[in-house]
Order: sequence, then C-alpha cells, then structure tokens
Amino acid sequence: MDRAGSQVARSFPTRSGRSLSFTELGFGTAPLGNLYRAIDESAAQETLQTAWSVGCRYFDTAPLYGLGLSETRLNPFLRGRPRDSYVLSTKVGRLLRACPPEQRTGIGKFFGTPARQEVYDYSYDGVMRSIEDSLERLGVDRIDILFCHDVDVFTHGSKEASDRRIGEFMQGGYRALAALRDQGVIAAIGAGVNEWQVCERMAREGDFDLFLLAGRYTLLEQEALETFLPYCTERGIGIVLGGPYNSGILATGPKPGAFYNYDPAPPEILERVGRIEKVCSAHGVRLIEAALRFPLGHQAVVSVVPGAQTAEEVHRNAEIIQARIPSGLWEDLKSEGLLRQDAPVPA
Repeated sequence: MDRAGSQVARSFPTRSGRSLSFTELGFGTAPLGNLYRAIDESAAQETLQTAWSVGCRYFDTAPLYGLGLSETRLNPFLRGRPRDSYVLSTKVGRLLRACPPEQRTGIGKFFGTPARQEVYDYSYDGVMRSIEDSLERLGVDRIDILFCHDVDVFTHGSKEASDRRIGEFMQGGYRALAALRDQGVIAAIGAGVNEWQVCERMAREGDFDLFLLAGRYTLLEQEALETFLPYCTERGIGIVLGGPYNSGILATGPKPGAFYNYDPAPPEILERVGRIEKVCSAHGVRLIEAALRFPLGHQAVVSVVPGAQTAEEVHRNAEIIQARIPSGLWEDLKSEGLLRQDAPVPA
C-alpha cells in the first residue's frame, strides 16, 4: 500500500479469504454529500485528494449520503487509481427514487442534492439493485465491503420497527451479501448501525466480517465492552468506529451548546466530559487527541472514521491521530472512574 502521509495500516483477514488493509484513519464521505451545508465540486475533490495525500486508504460511503452525491463525487477521484491501493465500502438497505424537489429526503439535513426519495428495502432483490446502482454511481468494478445500513432503533423509531427491519434483512438481503462473498465478488459483509446491541444481535444470527459502529465505543461510552466487543474478539469480527467524538462534544469539549448524539448535551454529559478533559490537560493532551486514539486500543477496531468536509479538517484529523498519548493518562482516567477498568488502551 502507498504510504503517503505515513498512516499506519492494519491488515484484516475476511471470511472470503481476502485480507483488507485498513488505514487507522479512514475517510467517511457523509460530509461530501453536503451534510448540513453545501460544498462545490472543486472543494469536494480537494478534500478527497487531501485525504489521499495524508495517507487515508479506506473510504466509506452510502447511497444515503447526499442521496447519491457522495458516491458520484468518489467516482472521478477513484478513477485511474490502482484498485488494490484502497479499500472501499458502501451500504445497502435504501433505494433512491426520483421525486419532485419538495418531496426529497433530507430537507434541512442535506443541501443541494439530487431530488431523490429514500425507499427502505432490505430484501434480496432490493439489496442486489442497491449494489448495482452503487457500482454505477461509483464507477468501479468492485466494492470491498457492503454494510447493511441503519436497521437500528435510532433510524426506525422503536425496537419493534428495528426488529422487523433486521428480520427482513436476515431473510433476504443477508442471503444476497453472503452469496456474493462466497462467490468472491465482495471481500466482506457487515452492518453500519448506531447501536452495539443491534450489532451483537446480528453477529449472533449471521456470519459477518465487520460492523461499522457509530459513536458507541468512545472515550465517553464503553458499554459495548460488556458482551459485544468480547464476542467480536472471539469470532474475529472487525469494527470500523464512526463518530469517535460522539457527534461533537469530544472534539469541542463541554462548551455551551456542545452536541452529544446530535442533540445539545445534557448536564451530566457536560460534567463528565469536563472531568475527562481536565485529566487530559494534566498530561498535556488535548481532549480530541485522546478521543480519536482511544478506540484503536481495542484489537477488534481496524479504523476510526471522523468526519471531514474540508481539506483543513482532513489535515487536522491526520495530525490528531498521530499525537503521542502518555500511558499515565489512561491510568488516571481509570483511577477516577472515567474509563472502564477493562477497557484496553493504546500502547
């Protein structure tokens, strides 16, 4: 793998027999789908080129991100690059249908996107159609990892609704992904969700390679250590960790208006983060540096994927992940009850 920018790579053996080489710092393309604000094409391509220049070689996308926009922006960027020089993942579970602009999905969240409406479809045929559409938008001949997207309570509103979607996928789309992996068309299959409990249920019901877990194993939250992450270690399942800043507060600190799980942080979270930041400061470490490095201490975590919409943000993430963290910081967080005693920490 080309190591521009000196990113560390972690090799991960998949059930297909192929090994994937993940850079510790991955690049998630949701911001390039004009998440929260629109950016023009030249700025998007500059951001992607900067990610490559600092050494990122793992790129994650999804049809949802900009209603196809993030996938189409990856198309010219990836064109001409050796296919084995990067790892690419996208997601299934949503089909995009043309609609009047005023009816499009994501109004107020995604800006300047195609007029498309999401249609949830976790069936065998729906997943196969989704893959075909993504290959066309991306302009590649293969995708390395396919994640079932958002079969969680956060997305569907209740455990009952989540259970129905999981059932639909396991009876339909899962069979499609497993067959493609068996045929060697894709290297790995998994799910990208917001709750570790959903990941664990799926891991016990199917044979998955990886899960993309958003925000549920961070410097602030380690409940996934109770059963899910030990099961991943036992079964050789990898974790891509999205949302390492818990949607903002571990990057900004406990300032007024700080966000936690996409909402203003409640007082108890502000207080806890304030205590964590104080320990970090005592060791000369910024909170954001400890937050980005911490998940990589677990052997199941193959990559962390923070958000970046600009070239400057990419450079910042690359610098943050290479910060040196003294072991005493983790020890002090544990002694003050701010980090689980059983949490593995980076060397």
